[in-house]
Amino acid sequence: MALTDNQRGALYMTVSMAGFAVEDVFVKAAAAALPLGQVLFSIGLCGMLVFAAMAARRGEPILPAAFLSRPMLIRSAFEVTGRLFYGLAITLTALSTTSAILQATPLVVVAGAALVFRERVSLRRWLAVLAGFAGVMVILRPGAEFSALSLLAVVGLLGFAGRDLATRAAPEGLSNRQLGALGFAMLALAGAILLAVSGGARLPDLADLSRLAAGTAFGMLGYHALSHAMRTGEVSAVTPFRYTRLVFAMVLAMVLFGERPDLATWIGAALVVGSGVFALTRKQDARAASAEGERRDIDDG
Repeated sequence: MALTDNQRGALYMTVSMAGFAVEDVFVKAAAAALPLGQVLFSIGLCGMLVFAAMAARRGEPILPAAFLSRPMLIRSAFEVTGRLFYGLAITLTALSTTSAILQATPLVVVAGAALVFRERVSLRRWLAVLAGFAGVMVILRPGAEFSALSLLAVVGLLGFAGRDLATRAAPEGLSNRQLGALGFAMLALAGAILLAVSGGARLPDLADLSRLAAGTAFGMLGYHALSHAMRTGEVSAVTPFRYTRLVFAMVLAMVLFGERPDLATWIGAALVVGSGVFALTRKQDARAASAEGERRDIDDG
């Protein structure tokens, strides 16, 4: 039986989140033997070159003038921030905890869209945003068990949220290949900054090169699948599947790194995911209702 557009979109999104989760595993594993800056720079450089080659093959400019527009420069600055601090977070803290905190990114985007772009946000969605932030606080556990390193993930999610908000104001016409090349270029820049601060690179062995290659491959898989997901099916049906990343991350962290998330982490993650799904679906329901109202007004006219 053929899949519907929504089912195919959900499948693409799930594959994308699995790709990103596995990429995180290889980044964390590679950073155990190599400086993190070197890991991020290597993966970023390889991904940038591959996406740039794909763009050139389609006759697309590798460095379009739109990259220098104000929204894209702001987007790039946020991307570097997100990549840098998220990379530090998954290396220095538990992968399961970092992934759980990252899931609050869409909630920050909702709040930012209301404050920056003056988008209308209902009271219920604001309550969902607050519930999600409460979930993050449960995970962070300010007090006796608080670890300052957990704030690395918070700064990372703020960087990614800022990137997503800046993307809304970005010039149209940029292909997924061009955006992919730019995204990996910012990852390479984040790695170069960290490498310059922390010290020199080390010569990788065959195992290190294998981890770096795998991280690059799965990262690119995530980008590609995400692009297909957002162009297939309805956004309201596809977007909630972003939260499958947390499932993959939790399983991989427990199996490969022996992590055992405690009850507070599970409760906080459930609050973040539940409120995020509610906020995203409520937004799409409101849009659908608005469109239906406009259609009825036209029919009545």
